[in-house]
Amino acid sequence: MTEDTHSVLVVTKDSKLSQSISVMLMPPLFETEVLSDFNEARRRVSERTYNIILVDYSDGEGADFATDASESLSTILLLTPPALFEEVSYRVEGYGIISITNPFDQFYFYNMIKAAIAVQYKVQVLSSQTTKLKVKMEEIKLVNRAKMLLMQNMSMTEQEAHRFIEKDAMDRSMKRTAIADEIIKRYG
Repeated sequence: MTEDTHSVLVVTKDSKLSQSISVMLMPPLFETEVLSDFNEARRRVSERTYNIILVDYSDGEGADFATDASESLSTILLLTPPALFEEVSYRVEGYGIISITNPFDQFYFYNMIKAAIAVQYKVQVLSSQTTKLKVKMEEIKLVNRAKMLLMQNMSMTEQEAHRFIEKDAMDRSMKRTAIADEIIKRYG
């Protein structure tokens, strides 16, 4: 799958709906997988991440599936009957799920897909930033723990411990985290 291809999971028991969506979401821009079983869809979502998940309301079963799937990084569109749109939309929006009315016209559907793609790009950027921040936080914790051990065992000040780790890393061409690991193993 290239960066320009969007993976889409369509979950509906309505074969006409799945056919019309499949016709609109054609390769190479979309890699579309259609499932009619919500339990199978739950299994698939646990195994891989889709860019977009389109879910048919299906007497409420779709809304339950959508809220379960909302823990993934996928952008979820819930196809909702017009009569239930306000109620369902209000119930699922807190999960980050976008409700769209079903039936829908092609123009509306394409605009919602474009919005879902834009949201998905933003989710990917934020997810990447979050991962980087988590790694940085772990590095800081590790170095701070090593500094604390140097302060306790070598009677250094916090500044001396910091300088010791920085200098040792520079002198040995190693990362600060590797030096911190050695200190923790020695004194921890």
